[in-house]
Amino acid sequence: MIPSDAILSRLTGLHPRKIDLSLGRTLALLGKLGDPHKHLPPVIHVAGTNGKGSTIALMRAMLEAAGQRVHVYTSPHLVRFHERVRLAGTLVEEDRLAAALADCERVNAGAPITLFEITTAAAFRLFSQTPADVLLLEVGLGGRFDSTNVIDHPLAGVVTPVSIDHVEFLGDTIEKIAFEKAGIIKRGAPLIVADQEPAAREVIEREAERLRAPAIFCGQDFSAREERGRLVFEDANGLLDLPLPRLSGRHQIQNAATAIAVLRAVQTSVSHGAIEKGLLSADWPARLQRLTRGALVEMLPPGAELWLDGGHNAAGGKVLGEAMAELESRAPRPLVLICGSLATKDTTGFLKPFAGLAREVLCVPIGGEHAGRPAREIAEAARAAGLDFAVCAGVSEALRRLAEAPWTTPPRILIAGSLYLAGAVLAENGTPPR
Repeated sequence: MIPSDAILSRLTGLHPRKIDLSLGRTLALLGKLGDPHKHLPPVIHVAGTNGKGSTIALMRAMLEAAGQRVHVYTSPHLVRFHERVRLAGTLVEEDRLAAALADCERVNAGAPITLFEITTAAAFRLFSQTPADVLLLEVGLGGRFDSTNVIDHPLAGVVTPVSIDHVEFLGDTIEKIAFEKAGIIKRGAPLIVADQEPAAREVIEREAERLRAPAIFCGQDFSAREERGRLVFEDANGLLDLPLPRLSGRHQIQNAATAIAVLRAVQTSVSHGAIEKGLLSADWPARLQRLTRGALVEMLPPGAELWLDGGHNAAGGKVLGEAMAELESRAPRPLVLICGSLATKDTTGFLKPFAGLAREVLCVPIGGEHAGRPAREIAEAARAAGLDFAVCAGVSEALRRLAEAPWTTPPRILIAGSLYLAGAVLAENGTPPR
C-alpha cells in the first residue's frame, strides 16, 4: 500500500458517518493549518447535479490554451485519489499528497471529521503552496454545507443543471435541492447558471437577488446551438462561431456554453482561439468515453464499440439515452447496456430512457466498499423500465457473454450506472485517467 492510501485508510475511521454535511469541522481544521483557503488563486466555484466535471474540464482546457496555470479540485476519483487534485495542470504527485494528508492527520489529532472534509483541507493546503492563475473548485455534495463552501470571495459561482439526486441529504424536491446548490452564491460575486428546470431556476434566481449576486442565465443572457456541424455561442458580447466540443454527446454543447459564459463573464483574457483550442482538447474520462484499447476492449466481439459513462440518475439516463439515439441515427448498431448502480440511486429512473433503444441490460454488481445495488435488484429495475435483462457476475462475464453471441451487426456496448463502476472498468481495462 502506498503511503497516501495508508493515510486515507486511517482517516476513514475518524467519523462514524461517510457523509455528515457541515462546515464547522472543516473550518476548525483549516484554522489550525493557518487558513490555507484564504491564500488561494482566484476561485471559480462549481455546484450542480449533472455536468459539473465536464464544465470544469472545458474551462480548464480553455484556460490552459490561453497559457494560464490552473488548479482543479473534483470528486469522486475514478481509479486513484490523486485524480481529485490537479496542481497547475498536473495531477498531484504521491509524495506531496502523502505529506499534505499526514500534516492534516497530525494537526487534526484524531478529532471527528469526515474523509471528504479532511481531504478537502489537504487539497486547499496544496493549492495554497503552488502558484496558479485560477482554481476550479467542484462542490462535493450539495453546496450550502459542502466542505468546499468556505471561500468568501470567489471569482465566480457556477450552477450546472440541477436534478433529483442525493435526496437523503439534500431533500426530495427540485426546489429543496436547488436551494442547497444555491448555497455557494456569494454576495456580489458573478453567478453563471446553466439551463435549469423552471422550479430550480426560480430558487436560484431568488437567492441571487437576495445576495445581490449578478446572475447570468442560460437562455436569457447566453445561449448555444449546433448549426451545420458548428457550435454557435451568443451572449451580450457577441456571437462566436466555434467547433463542436471534443467531448461526446449533444449535452456537451450546453456544458461548453456554460464554460464559455463563465470565462467571458470574469474577463479572464481567454481569446476566441483559446476557446476553440479548449473545445477540441478537453478531456474528461468516463463521460461518454469510447474505449479503444485495453484488456476489456480485447474481449469485445469483432467490430464492436465500447463506451463508458458515469451517469447514474434519471437526468443522466435521459442525456445518455439521447446520446445513444443520436449515435444510432448516424450509425445503426444493436445497443447493449451493462449497468451497475448504487443502492441509493433511482435505478429505474436511470434505465427508463433506454426502453425501446437498448436490446438488453446486463446487470452487474459494483465491487468494493460502496453501497452497491445487487445485480438482481438492477434486473428488477430493468423490468420496471420495460427492458429485457440478464444478470452477470461482473463486467468481464458480461463481455464474454456478448463475445459468444451471434451478431449480424457488431454491437454498441455502453457501460454505465455509476462513477464507481466506471472507475473499476478503467482500472480493469488498464486505462486509468492521467
